[in-house]
Amino acid sequence: MKGLAPVRASAAARRIGLLVVGMALTAGLVAGCGGPSSGAAAPSSVPSNLGKVTTGPGGVQEVTLQTQDDYVFTPDHFTVAPGTVKLTVKNVAKEMTHNFVFTGGGGPAAISAQIPILAPGQQQTIEFTVQTPGKYRFECSFHVQLGQVGTMTVRG
Repeated sequence: MKGLAPVRASAAARRIGLLVVGMALTAGLVAGCGGPSSGAAAPSSVPSNLGKVTTGPGGVQEVTLQTQDDYVFTPDHFTVAPGTVKLTVKNVAKEMTHNFVFTGGGGPAAISAQIPILAPGQQQTIEFTVQTPGKYRFECSFHVQLGQVGTMTVRG
């Protein structure tokens, strides 16, 4: 029986050691989730004019959307009147490439205008005409499964 006492003490010491290591690792993980580190991308600021439709020369409606490293369009919806629309998409992402397409069958009429590829830091403008009122779905076809979709509404 004397030979078993050191084994018990050794097993208890190991359990305590593992508990301490586990608590230290947990504390490190929680601290790592507390905020951006020097390597994390800082949240981009959102200009207040995003998604606001203005009327330019010749009655052309102009609107700007933004996309970044988080699988969303900002804003993800906007409303226009029937007529010509000039849409600019800015990719302020640091790492992700996006695109912009109107979803086939996602509206009352087809819109073929698209931005096939938009690398980080790029922006591109497309111009198209809409006449049929209703909701038109758009997406980044690279990330549609992750929810990068939106809606353009054409007033009736």
